[in-house]
Amino acid sequence: MEGKRENYSRKRAAILSVLRETRVHPTAEWIYHQLKPTYPELSLGTVYRNLKRLCETGQVASLGIIHGYEHFDGDPAPHSHLICTQCGMVTDVFQEIVSQSQLEELSRLTGCKMQSASIRFQGLCPQCAQRKEPYG
Repeated sequence: MEGKRENYSRKRAAILSVLRETRVHPTAEWIYHQLKPTYPELSLGTVYRNLKRLCETGQVASLGIIHGYEHFDGDPAPHSHLICTQCGMVTDVFQEIVSQSQLEELSRLTGCKMQSASIRFQGLCPQCAQRKEPYG
């Protein structure tokens, strides 16, 4: 059993490493295909289970379903996302949108203890915005 547990830990570390080294906000399938050559015994189910665990521990964030697939973010720094409504590309937005004082004010108003905010913008990425027909 100990060998199996170690194997899961190595795979989880590899999944986290792949997520931290990319900026594409990948799907579980993308991660699976990146790791399969190194871990031939890896299953897609293992990737999903480990992503769920990494999300539970706060090391990874799920961005939800985008164009039919769940996407993930391995960057733990506070930031928001722009999701292109045309192609589904996800872009990091690192400007502070909600300040700590605004969170404190929301906490006071609601009686809840606000700890962070996750904002998801929707619009067109630069490439899709260029291709989009102007209104006229």
